[in-house]
Amino acid sequence: MKPWILGLTGGIGSGKSAVAQCFIEHGVHLIDADHAARWVVEPGRPALAKIVEHFGAGVLQADGQLNRAALRELIFKDAQQRRWLEALLHPLIGQEIVEYLAKAESPYAILVSPLLVESGQSKLTQRILVVDASENLQIERTMQRDQSSAAQVQAILDAQASREARLKYADDVLVNDRDLAWLRDEVARLHNFYLTLKGGQP
Repeated sequence: MKPWILGLTGGIGSGKSAVAQCFIEHGVHLIDADHAARWVVEPGRPALAKIVEHFGAGVLQADGQLNRAALRELIFKDAQQRRWLEALLHPLIGQEIVEYLAKAESPYAILVSPLLVESGQSKLTQRILVVDASENLQIERTMQRDQSSAAQVQAILDAQASREARLKYADDVLVNDRDLAWLRDEVARLHNFYLTLKGGQP
């Protein structure tokens, strides 16, 4: 039987990765949209050739890998270029995700995506779990993890969907504001519940 798909999302610093890791420990197959986004632009893949053709060789590093920082600079300042890039990459990323999820062998599989709602990837899922944390906690965690300033983290938060918007789409919410042992118990509880679902719905 084909696994049903759980969408796992949450803002920066909410603890999505820790939650994802707990599900992996239960043997759940999982794909991260960020990883899929990296695969589609690897050297030798058609997307990279198109990006170079469009933006020029300045977006490549010496070893032929995509220079993300250079590309980010180009599209950050120009909404039209950003839209061009998204139109190229989003369908390819979607295809990678669909192909990977189709191979999953657990009763349900997980698509982890920070932009699950904004990118339309939620259409691939039958149920959505939102990892939630207060904005202060998100800022504190991200500053520790990325050595970034509060202002930098705030800018990323402002670019992502608001907590309210994300929670509107949630079938399940995991408020991640305690320790890892508690988080593991919560994920185990959710996992056992998900195993009872057919097609993601009770």
